[in-house]
Amino acid sequence: MTDIKREKALRAMGILGIVSLISYTAAVLFAPLAYPGYQWMRQAVSDLSANNAPSRTLWNQLASLYNLCGSAALLMICVYVQGKLTRTLRTGLYAFTLMQWISAVGYAMFPLTDSGYAGTFQDGMHLAVTAAVVMLSIASLVTLMAGGYRRRAYVSLAVWATVALGLMCLGAVGMNLVPKDLFGVTERCSVFAATGFTAVLGVYLLQGFRGFRANPALDKARDQG
Repeated sequence: MTDIKREKALRAMGILGIVSLISYTAAVLFAPLAYPGYQWMRQAVSDLSANNAPSRTLWNQLASLYNLCGSAALLMICVYVQGKLTRTLRTGLYAFTLMQWISAVGYAMFPLTDSGYAGTFQDGMHLAVTAAVVMLSIASLVTLMAGGYRRRAYVSLAVWATVALGLMCLGAVGMNLVPKDLFGVTERCSVFAATGFTAVLGVYLLQGFRGFRANPALDKARDQG
């Protein structure tokens, strides 16, 4: 396979990031149909996939492409950007990919045992995975913001990272401030932030990260800082 064909094949994998978002959105929207009494405005998304949730089977069916496609798309992005962009941007992308893989494996291994928090070891591990995912998400997005805004290399990517981080913070803060009846609304700001950003990165890969940079000359530059 020639280098041009290999690059086209890698770039085509960006569609998986969009498929991941579609799969997750479908699960969030339609899995509640199999959960009598579920109140999306006050309950977390993770309640839909709890071990004893009546919607667990439907959730797994609808979200079957979510982690698989998202993880694959981000991995292909990491392969594609080798020797491209800047060191800071690549580091941010690697960290975001690591977050996605920890999320995919961790939540599959440790789903909630019951809606809410039942206090079991498995539930504790679920929270530990959540903490790791949140910290890596913040670190990766801040790194992408720094790399994108610095020297105005990839401002649009930095803007999307800023939006994603803002939604995460809005969700985290809102869950502690809003009434319990609105917990689910603010929580969805956080969960869709990462999934949505994965789809955005998929679009960037489809375009070969071209047409988004403010200064094309900087695309080959290595970030020494």
